[in-house]
Amino acid sequence: MNDLDTIALSPDSDTQLRLIPEQALARTSGAPLIEGNAVRILKDSTENYPAWMDAIERARRFILFENYIIANDEIGRQFVAILTDKAKQGIRVRVIYDFGGSLVSSRLFAPLVAAGGEVRCFNPPRFDSPLGWLMRDHRKMVAVDGEVAFITGLCVARRWMGNAARGIAPWRDTGVEVRGPAVADIERAFAQVWKAAGTPIPEEELTPRDTIAIAGEVTVMVIATEPTSAGLYRLDQFIATVARQTLWLTDAYYVGTPAYAEALRAAARDGVDVRLLVPGSSDLPITQAISRAGYRPLIEGGIRVFEWNGTMLHAKTAVADGRWSRVGSSNLNLSSWLANYELDLAVYDEAFGRRMDEMYLADLKQATEIVLNQRNRVRPVGGGRAPQLNPVRGSASRAAAGALRIRNTVSAALSNRRILGPSEAGLMRNIGLILLVLALLGMAWPWAIAVPVGLFAGWIGVALLLKAWNLRRAGERQSGGARPTGEERRR
Repeated sequence: MNDLDTIALSPDSDTQLRLIPEQALARTSGAPLIEGNAVRILKDSTENYPAWMDAIERARRFILFENYIIANDEIGRQFVAILTDKAKQGIRVRVIYDFGGSLVSSRLFAPLVAAGGEVRCFNPPRFDSPLGWLMRDHRKMVAVDGEVAFITGLCVARRWMGNAARGIAPWRDTGVEVRGPAVADIERAFAQVWKAAGTPIPEEELTPRDTIAIAGEVTVMVIATEPTSAGLYRLDQFIATVARQTLWLTDAYYVGTPAYAEALRAAARDGVDVRLLVPGSSDLPITQAISRAGYRPLIEGGIRVFEWNGTMLHAKTAVADGRWSRVGSSNLNLSSWLANYELDLAVYDEAFGRRMDEMYLADLKQATEIVLNQRNRVRPVGGGRAPQLNPVRGSASRAAAGALRIRNTVSAALSNRRILGPSEAGLMRNIGLILLVLALLGMAWPWAIAVPVGLFAGWIGVALLLKAWNLRRAGERQSGGARPTGEERRR
């Protein structure tokens, strides 16, 4: 009997082989596997908002609330009012909102602060950081008392509710409710951003994982990505690599990198059923147009692309082989993968995976498949198109994603790296016209180009000098203020 026979006959071999993908997932994402959890899927605002409010109402010790957008409308004010009531009861309430996403006055949170709640705005503009606005806190989460937490794609705004009077359905979005030891890691994800925006939360105020009772049999990973960490990017690539039968993706602002798109095409060539569900009408039409320019390479590679026929598809989910799933705030673009603070839950559980599969198939019944016609042009297959949404302000992540698609298209056009399709003709036409106008403007009125460029360069220069001065002063304080002698400098 050889070694292979021994492995095959070993009673523990199946368990050992099953653990290999789990260990690889943990190493790839940089997040530990956490057993003993219960996870519930929550669809749209109709299920998410009531679940959040119920958990907040039941809070006895503390509430952690973090969201990219907390709008100053009836929904945002409703949540602030509930949090204010809990703060008045002596519950410790901490809230983080993103400056770029929310763009709200601090007056929205004044009642909460007056009641004893703590509110922090993440990354407001600073003179010494001209490009700092590119880094955003795109996370959406709630955690209460070390007992329950929510990771989601939903922001706090009226538009997620739709408009029943006008026949507009709620935005299609997905979140999860988590109970069990993983709640401790979700708390620490909040503490990570809280520290980035000011003084840290004392360690004794965070719930130790080993003090939370087992709530179920689901194994999860809490993937709390920071700018440049790329943990989720590695995980998404890994899932595309190991999927054997199905890989079904839903994304609101898809602008995949060439490497990720190739990973999807490679999976499709291997016989994996790869599907991508994206919005049919978007809250940011220009980004949607840019995203559509990337359909043709995907479809030619065997990937099925679908557009949602409802008002707005904002969910960010993945399910592979009915076993590995992901739900959270991260879009499939470089801004989410590399530039933002994001929060996702990866689930390794077959029962949960089956529910994700069922939800995905139900969503496809309200979607239109995009195919190539005889002239190799992208077109929808049957079905009506959804009415276009009124354009509203988009996020920095979507703008950066759009810039990436423009860069890829222009680079391909100039270098002949790949064949461009008719679907990209409009994008190239618009870019060409913009560049031509800029060229004519620069020749006719050079100051119109030089002055903005000069002002921006001066801003960056002053910012760098200020940072250098502050770093030098910090170094002198750490060394007791003493300047190095000539002998010390030579050393």
